[in-house]
Amino acid sequence: MPRFTTSDGLSLRYEDTGGDRPVLLLSNSLGTRLEMWDPQMAAFSGAFRVLRYDKRGHGDSETRVGPTSFARLTRDAVELLDHLNIARADWCGLSMGGMSGMWAATHHRDRFDRVVLCNTSAAMGPPDLWNQRIAIVKTKGLGPLVSNIVDRWFTKRFQEADKASVARIVDMLNATPPEGYAACSSAIRDMDQRWPVRSITNPVLVIAGTHDGSTPAAKGREIAAAIPGAAYVELDAAHLSNIEQEKAFTTAVMDFLRR
Repeated sequence: MPRFTTSDGLSLRYEDTGGDRPVLLLSNSLGTRLEMWDPQMAAFSGAFRVLRYDKRGHGDSETRVGPTSFARLTRDAVELLDHLNIARADWCGLSMGGMSGMWAATHHRDRFDRVVLCNTSAAMGPPDLWNQRIAIVKTKGLGPLVSNIVDRWFTKRFQEADKASVARIVDMLNATPPEGYAACSSAIRDMDQRWPVRSITNPVLVIAGTHDGSTPAAKGREIAAAIPGAAYVELDAAHLSNIEQEKAFTTAVMDFLRR
């Protein structure tokens, strides 16, 4: 897959389906890679020119990161649009990708049209929790965290029903460079977008999962209530609702983007 270099010198991997259709940019969760969106690609690429990318420190993007922020993480996505001479796009982001989506809509609103914020939160937990995770990952890697992550990301029902899909996500987690996971965790730790999101004027869809153990549905409802005119959909899923409720998720996003 192709790569581009950010303004601060990092090489990031991306995929571009090409063509002259409206552009949809996909941004995935902490600890995963762009293939997280594979369940949606057939439908999305049938209607859009789809861009997806590995955020810094993840997948096949460059690992050399250091502490980062949502200003920098979202700028990476904007610079990808610049690299491809794309003036505007729709945004669909899940979890950390949704956090970048909120930043994009408040700080780069001239570059984005419709925005889908999935299984995400405008602020995340006490700093000590994230500091503990960062310390574990830096000393022991992601291994000690994976079992707990899986239980927050998928219902027990889905873990039994589709072991192959869960295994693919586990493989992504295990392959994520500890430096990249720690750096992006620091951005989540330091984020508070609860007030800024009130200024968003883009059309917004918020998707939440009833059983989400990472960003509970109440967090999604808070975002939807704070953004004027935002639509809200709740799915019978945990955190990775695009995988656990593939068809319902894809339908909700397509219906919103096609309005």
